[in-house]
Amino acid sequence: MTTARADSPPNGIDYPHQQPTGRFSNGLNFPDLIAEALGLESPLPFLNPDLKGKKLLAGANFASAGIGVLNDTGFQFVTVLKMYEQLGMFLEYKHRLAALMGPAKAQEVVSNAVILITCGGNDFVNNYFLTPVAPRREQYTLPDFCGYVMSEYKKHLLALYGLGARRIVVTGTGPLGCIPAELAFYGSMNGECADEPQEAAKMFNPKLFDLVDELNRDIGEDVFISANAFSLKMDMIEKPEQYGAHGTRVCV
Repeated sequence: MTTARADSPPNGIDYPHQQPTGRFSNGLNFPDLIAEALGLESPLPFLNPDLKGKKLLAGANFASAGIGVLNDTGFQFVTVLKMYEQLGMFLEYKHRLAALMGPAKAQEVVSNAVILITCGGNDFVNNYFLTPVAPRREQYTLPDFCGYVMSEYKKHLLALYGLGARRIVVTGTGPLGCIPAELAFYGSMNGECADEPQEAAKMFNPKLFDLVDELNRDIGEDVFISANAFSLKMDMIEKPEQYGAHGTRVCV
């Protein structure tokens, strides 16, 4: 049971069947578009009972709304699948593949798979900045908190590598200060992005990209690939017409 649910409109209104999918999105998201480009079905949620047999070969979605790098992020949503739990499900996914095709072939599938991981934003908007007196805010300055999150993120990425993943796309956070809920929380009147979470994103992302480079150097090959979601989304906000959008009004 969780309060972080996306099973009601307007989620899914632009999806092919125009029904909520459990994704916090009006339509196709990045994993859907990647699968579409590869000629594959969209990966099913790992907990979907239909994820078995040959459907395993299309991959799986381990995401859980509201989670962060830190275990205490998202506590207000009651039940979320924390990062260590998702890594456990990834291991179980490998076991299912091995039962289907044997351990060696299963490892080959995992090694050749594209793994997309986006994490960190919730550690700020749903933890550090959750309230003016949030525990983490009392405990850390913003730079120190970024460093702490990064040290924990490194552990998760190395665990993913240890499970056999070899093509891991790591996206930074988007422009956190421009999230509709943050605009409402900070009382934005003209759509200007909120300073505090925006500054956090600008501080966090370069540290994450440096971590990706560090891990690749230590491993000796380019396993991790960084993607700058902040720049992409700011470009979409500032130049919506280039992306087929007219106006930038959003639902809050």
